[in-house]
Amino acid sequence: MDGSYTEGEYTAVCGKRQQFGSRFLSDPARVFHHNAWDSVEWSEEQAAAAERKVQENSTQRVCQEKQVDYEINANKYWNDFYKIHENGFFKDRHWLFTEFPELAPSQNQNHLKALLSENRGSEVPACRSSEDGSGLIREAQHSCSSVSLGRKTQPPPVEENVTQKLRHLEVCADEFPGSSATYRILEVGCGVGNTVFPILQTNNDPRLFVYCCDFSSTAVELVQTNSAYDPSRCFAFVHDLCDEDKSYPVPGDSLDVIILIFVLSAIIPDKMQEAINRLSRLLKPGGMMLLRDYGRYDMAQLRFKKGQCLSENFYVRGDGTRVYFFTQDELDALFTTAGLEKVQNLVDRRLQVNRGKQLTMYRVWIQCKYQVHKAVIDFTSEVTYAQPAEGASPTRSPSMQQ
Repeated sequence: MDGSYTEGEYTAVCGKRQQFGSRFLSDPARVFHHNAWDSVEWSEEQAAAAERKVQENSTQRVCQEKQVDYEINANKYWNDFYKIHENGFFKDRHWLFTEFPELAPSQNQNHLKALLSENRGSEVPACRSSEDGSGLIREAQHSCSSVSLGRKTQPPPVEENVTQKLRHLEVCADEFPGSSATYRILEVGCGVGNTVFPILQTNNDPRLFVYCCDFSSTAVELVQTNSAYDPSRCFAFVHDLCDEDKSYPVPGDSLDVIILIFVLSAIIPDKMQEAINRLSRLLKPGGMMLLRDYGRYDMAQLRFKKGQCLSENFYVRGDGTRVYFFTQDELDALFTTAGLEKVQNLVDRRLQVNRGKQLTMYRVWIQCKYQVHKAVIDFTSEVTYAQPAEGASPTRSPSMQQ
């Protein structure tokens, strides 16, 4: 369910670019010397004009009957999209490794991961404290052993304590795709694999396993029939991230990274929070959720005509697919409500240039990284969790870097 209609254009323009924030337009006369400029300042007049344009194209709303159709038949509209375009619409997103190095080969494994791998042959999901710190989250199909968060005044010998901790961390060892992997990535809204295949091609770590799902069965079929698809390293499946009754094919607390690239914007705003809540429960302690999506007043929003607006900042395209345009605060609220902690939340306000036609295009994207607070093993006491920095919430970790 890939909502990035302009992502192909973005990749074509930027190609293998430097990390965001490295090319600035200091001299307006040089605007056509490069294909794109970072952190472009908007004048007050430009910002006011964008706001007026959105108010104008939002005055006439799509009738309720059609809105119900777009929601009920959302999978049909995306299937039709991929039947028409197949894998020729979007380009592979190799730029993701620059913005999200978490997807590139990892040089260092943390001590817990190495310990579990050495002692058990494969890593298993660990318990995670709940958002309010009062208990432990339990998945229906994988119950965690209870873990004391207090310190013993007289700790047992180190050897005995390590064994005890590993026993506490174990969950039911049911087999699931990628169960033997030690680094697991899930992309939600994978489309035809423009993120998944670059990851598999770039990261040859044998401990890596990539999951990918999409709302469109046609898109998933295109992924599975791609010559680069390797079932020993990847599992593609059809999934509606808004379906609260359908579980993911992995246990809770089992994923290192979840990727959302121009996908959250494609679902109805009222269902976004529960979708993020469910995804957050799949992340390990220290696991990261990565997002890149449309920002408020992006060129794509300003191009909509009257009669295409479903609700505030939510629109339907001519082919029946939908798109929302976010603010940083909206995304921050979604992730923090789900118990995640901010690592990055930035606006990529970019000026793209068509030098051939002498055209300028103002793009607004938001890029986010949100993390589960990390579990820390103290080998002289029971399992504890990272303590917050002074003045911080007791459920948040002071460490933001992986």
